[in-house]
Amino acid sequence: MRDSPLRDRTVVVTGAARGLGAALARELARRHARIALLGHERAALRQVAATLPAPALALEVDITDPAALHRAADTVRARLGRPSAVIANAGLALAGPVETADPPAWRRVIDVNLTGSAFTAQAFLPDLLHTRGYYLQIASTAALGAVPLMSAYCASKAGAEAFTHALRAETAHRGMAVGIAYLNWTDTGMIRDIHTHPALQAPRRLLPPPARRILPTDQAAARLARAVEQRSTALYLPAWTRLAQVGRAGLPPLITRLARARFQHRQSGLPRTQTGLLGPGGLADQAARRDTPRP
Repeated sequence: MRDSPLRDRTVVVTGAARGLGAALARELARRHARIALLGHERAALRQVAATLPAPALALEVDITDPAALHRAADTVRARLGRPSAVIANAGLALAGPVETADPPAWRRVIDVNLTGSAFTAQAFLPDLLHTRGYYLQIASTAALGAVPLMSAYCASKAGAEAFTHALRAETAHRGMAVGIAYLNWTDTGMIRDIHTHPALQAPRRLLPPPARRILPTDQAAARLARAVEQRSTALYLPAWTRLAQVGRAGLPPLITRLARARFQHRQSGLPRTQTGLLGPGGLADQAARRDTPRP
């Protein structure tokens, strides 16, 4: 860790109150980076910051609020210095059929996963251009092969993938690097209660057994931290998921055939219930918006 290129560099991590974001903050701090933790939950962010061995700053911010993000960028710059890396990790998920989807919840997943990532990049872009830094978008294999019952999540991650490619093309000539990480099922709060939600179990059961494996958060964080050090263009976790990129043109018809075969022979057909926003992060997002005064 003594030779890490992140030593004494400022790194911003969104969605850092728990799960992958918190684990990633710890991995980066072990590399002697200064960490800015952004998210909804001030107390949880401060708890994570207090455990880090390097200087850290906890900032409560809604990443779908551009003005708040720009204020956060000003604070990070003043307190920790210009960021050399920004990791757009914050995300939400829900599961259930489009037919019964709750429009505000469906839209919120798009707002956070896609629009929030874009606003994050925009707010910190002046700093990353100045430092010739690195922006890492946490995406998902859901961007490569959309599955039934997770339409909002898949659409948001596919959009985030396209945004990342566009941002890379816009900034490459200015020395900035842009990467994307395609994660398969990872042990975060969003899927930890997977066995209680039929709408979340169903798409996972369409996959072959190796593709159902849940990756431990600490393993994912260690790989992501190395990707930041190496300014990687693309990272696939687990590594075999790169095959999905190679064969992505054939994934939609394959998934459609598998879904048709599974659901048409079930007496109840598709699960019809909605999960709502998943995990503690989803609950925190709902609480933060409920407590925010409306203009």
